[in-house]
Amino acid sequence: MTAFDEHVRRALDSLPPPIAAALENVAVVVEDENPAEPDLLGLFEREPYLPARIAIYRRPLEEEFGDDPARLEEEIRVTVLHELAHYFGFEEGRLDELGYG
Repeated sequence: MTAFDEHVRRALDSLPPPIAAALENVAVVVEDENPAEPDLLGLFEREPYLPARIAIYRRPLEEEFGDDPARLEEEIRVTVLHELAHYFGFEEGRLDELGYG
């Protein structure tokens, strides 16, 4: 497991137990980048009859925040939480209000 993957794991492990218990049928994966939008940090997808999917994109996060390991870890955490919020039905406007935009 890479350091980046470990940051994602720590972000997931830090979820409060009631939130973690509410996650059902969702996969969180790390990918290099989104081919359609290479600057995207993360993406939540839900397709009928398939598990929900959250992708966290390594390359744009490392390029933007990789010079500062603590900041990189924090931005990975924010990205994971942002995408999980979409899983729970939060829209972009509300995430902006909460500081996760």
